[in-house]
This record gives sequence, C-alpha cells and structure tokens, in this order.
Amino acid sequence: MWLPQLESSDQPRYLALVDAIAAAIARGELKPGDRLPPQRRLAWALGLNPSTAMQAYREAARRHLVGGEVGRGTYVLASSREASLFRLKVPEAHPELVDLSTNLPVLDPDDGDLQRSMAALCTSGEVASLQGYPSARSLQRGQLVVSSWLCGRGLELSPQQVLLCAGAQQGVFAALLGLCEPGEPILVEALTSPGIKAAGRQLRLPLHGVAMDEYGIVPDDLDRLARATSARVAVLTPCLQNPTAVSMDARRREEIAAVARRHGLLIIEDDIYGALGNEPPLASALSDRTLLISSLSKTVAPGLRLGFIAGPQKWLALIDPERQATSWALSTLCLRIGSQWLEDGTAARRLAWQREQVTRRWRLAQKLLGAAGADASPHLWLPVPGGRDLAALCRAAGVEAAMADVFAVGHDAACALRLSLTAAPSLAVLKARLEAIASQLVSPDHG
Repeated sequence: MWLPQLESSDQPRYLALVDAIAAAIARGELKPGDRLPPQRRLAWALGLNPSTAMQAYREAARRHLVGGEVGRGTYVLASSREASLFRLKVPEAHPELVDLSTNLPVLDPDDGDLQRSMAALCTSGEVASLQGYPSARSLQRGQLVVSSWLCGRGLELSPQQVLLCAGAQQGVFAALLGLCEPGEPILVEALTSPGIKAAGRQLRLPLHGVAMDEYGIVPDDLDRLARATSARVAVLTPCLQNPTAVSMDARRREEIAAVARRHGLLIIEDDIYGALGNEPPLASALSDRTLLISSLSKTVAPGLRLGFIAGPQKWLALIDPERQATSWALSTLCLRIGSQWLEDGTAARRLAWQREQVTRRWRLAQKLLGAAGADASPHLWLPVPGGRDLAALCRAAGVEAAMADVFAVGHDAACALRLSLTAAPSLAVLKARLEAIASQLVSPDHG
C-alpha cells in the first residue's frame, strides 16, 4: 500500500496529503492507473480522521490528479497540462505576477448584492430551511426562472425542459455520462476548454478535434469526422469560444446545423459565455438536437453554483431519468439566492454591468495587442511568432497565462496564449500588463 510521509507544515492536513499525492506522481512513485489506498485505510495508517482523507481525495480529484469510480476505488489520472488551471494557487508565492490564466468575471469591489440578500434572508426567518436539501418547490421555482432567463438567449423552453445542476462543468459531465458509453468518440473543436478535455479523460471518451477558422468549426471537417468516426455527440462552444473568442455567425450556425441533421449528431452546446456576446446560441437553429448547458458563473457571480441543462425532454431523460441526480449537488442557499436574483432583475443588472466591463477590456486589448473579433470577449487568444519561449515571455511581462497546449486536442498546438482579460483586478493593472506583453512581442531580446 502506498503510504506517504506527511511533512510538518502550517497548512491543513488534507492539503499536506494532496501535496504528497502530487509529489508522488511527479516522482513516478504513483503512475497513471495506480489505485490509491481506500480512504479509511489510509486515514488509519496515517493517524488521520477519515473525513480528512476524504477531503484530500476530493481536492486531488478537483485538481485532476486522481479520479474515482463507484465500486472500484480511486485511481491516478494521466498527467495533463490543462489540469494546471484547476490546481490550488498561492498568489503569495509569485506576488510579481498577475494571474490571467483562469477565466473569471470582473469582480466589483463595491458589490453589495450578496450582503443585502443574506441580510434579507436572515430577517425573513428562512435561514433554517436553507440548511436542508433543495425542496421540490424550490427546484420548480429554479426551473421556471431559468426558462425565463433563457428567453434572453432567444430560446422558448418550458420549465420541464430544464435540469438544474451545480455549474456548467457538472452539466457537461452529467450529459456525457448519461448519453455516451466509455470508448465512444466525441467531436469537439480542435481547441477546446480544459473542462471538456478533463471530462473526456475521466469518462474515457476519446475526443476528436474539428478544424476551426475565424467563424468557428469548419463544416466540411465536421462532416468528414462525423463520417470517419461515426460519432453521435459533439460538444461545441459556438458563442465566445474558449479559447479563441470566436462566435459563429448566422450562416455558420445554419451550416453546422445542416451537418448535424445529416449525420444525426446530438450537440452539447457549452453556452457559458453566450450571454456576454451578441450572437444567439446554436440551439436556436437546431432546437431538436441541441442541449444547451450554462450557468451564472461567468455572467452573474462565480460563487453562485447554479447551472442548467436545457433542451428536448427525451435527451434530458437519458441524463437524469429520475430528474434528481443533477440537482442533488445543488446548494440550497445558492439556489435560493440565484432564483431570487433571476426574478427581481439583479441577475440582469449584473449581466449588463459585466458586459460593459468586458467591452472596455476588450477594446483595450484591441488597441494594445490587436485583438480581433466582432464580439467583445472576456478572454483573448494571442498567436505568438513561432520559436518564442512563451513561459519566458510571460514572466518578463509579469503575467501568468494559459498556453495553447492546454486547449489543443491532440499533439499539435499552436504557439499562442490565452489571456483572461476579466481576471485582472482592475483596468489599470490590465493595461500595464498588456503593454508589457506588447513590448515583449516586439523585443528582439526574447526569442
């Protein structure tokens, strides 16, 4: 049995155990596919509380170091570059760097919405009821307000066509788990989000990258891969695609919809950034074969873990036959506040503010780095002349950024960076860092 030596430190014991797992993987002591000891057995051997070991395994899974399977145990996952975006970061370790590697919405330092909502709950006498599981009534309320919210994306869906979940990543994972068999090919953009890559790896679903251009995925290549792989499912981000920031126009959406109909493809549409842009979702052109998945995380508040899967009921029934599994992970408090904000206009006001902030930062990126695109995007895809040391460039500019191989499906990755424009703490800080990047790009001393 693998048994780590936990170094004494000031950090919580569960984090020390996670660090020990990560170190053992880095040394090769633990290899991909190795099974970790059962949580209770490891806790007993190390003199820990079983809940500490459980917390450590959960954190290790969140960092994509390990994966668990009911009835089989916890196994070491293959190492992945995209996992670096999910790992716990310690800003104090590199105070000179501004972290633009992870997509986060702009945070308003004067935001008082949550404080007011919590105060209202405390005075209403509802706090005690929020300690339980979500009730049927609260879930029905959530489905109703989400269906109304989706009208803003041009979708007319009944509350029964909505499943609630704890964020878009859980939604994508649940959809793939319910719709696909292990080993089944899945079509994705050639550059896709780390979360989609992680879900494919954990569920043992091989991903096939579809070529992209300035309008999104290329219809002819989607047609080619659909024929070559006999894939039934494609996971796409048609609006403000991550990482390229491209949005499909009306013509491209219709072309992709035609290919999907021709091959009987079901589209899982990751619309997490869609409300920040101006283009409607692909679901508006392919409503009978699209499941739209999104949440409030990138548009309203990242801490409100309220997500949703919306589309034809026959597909929803395959994902959650009992219409309970996805909602079990929901926080009752998040559901209550999220529903209230969607009802009273707070969510719409916060979305409008976020769109304004995104536009200001995107225009700054256009001015300093030549950002292209019709829609203002919260992130920027920055191709870099070949042969440059991207890590050295970022260090010299004082930023952390996500490299292209984090997003590439396959081994061929462009020389490019994705910069989260909205992650910078202020417009002034973002301006200084983008100017530094621009300076490094024209400097002959960094190659």
